[in-house]
Amino acid sequence: MSSEHLQGGRVRGISIVKAVVTGNTSTYLGGKRETDGHTHTWTVYLKPFKSEDMSVYVKKVHFKLHDSYSQPMRIISKPPYRVSESGWGEFEIMIKVFFQDPAEKPVTFYHLLKLFPNETVTVKDKTLISEQYDEIIFTDPTSIMYPLLVNARPMDPNLSQHHRNFDELERKSFTSIIEARRKIKTEIADLSSRLKNQREYHHALKQEVKELEENNKT
Repeated sequence: MSSEHLQGGRVRGISIVKAVVTGNTSTYLGGKRETDGHTHTWTVYLKPFKSEDMSVYVKKVHFKLHDSYSQPMRIISKPPYRVSESGWGEFEIMIKVFFQDPAEKPVTFYHLLKLFPNETVTVKDKTLISEQYDEIIFTDPTSIMYPLLVNARPMDPNLSQHHRNFDELERKSFTSIIEARRKIKTEIADLSSRLKNQREYHHALKQEVKELEENNKT
């Protein structure tokens, strides 16, 4: 890190991206409902996309559950960053990440807890899985955070395994983007052709009106 980049306690002109995955797994209890009516057990989590120890630069993670839970705020100070519970309904969970240097502002994610199958989730061995890729972007990180971010330790690969095939998801998304661009290009060409025809018709109409006016004068 050169001295010209260090200004006001921050490393200027630098952006570091840390890819993460937020998600949850859930399992249907079947007929074995708990006394409180809960139908599923579930685990919500935040984990690195790549195999690295986030605790090097992450101080703690807050998981804010639904207010109906007796202790809705759960604070996890070391990996794995996850909370396991049971319930019967889906709701949004706030995941707030705090960093080792308090001068670095916390980052907040929101994950919709999924308990029931639909087209956005995966089911493996009776376990429902809902995962999303996201990123934490450190722009002009503090001088304390910078070495922590660039020297993160590797971690147990089993703790960063993803249930969802993000490579396949990226391929499908790329294909969808290409198809959408092709469709838009076709629609633009069609609209341009229609606009050209309208302009030619408008020009011909003006010429016809002009000729009629000249004939009326004579």
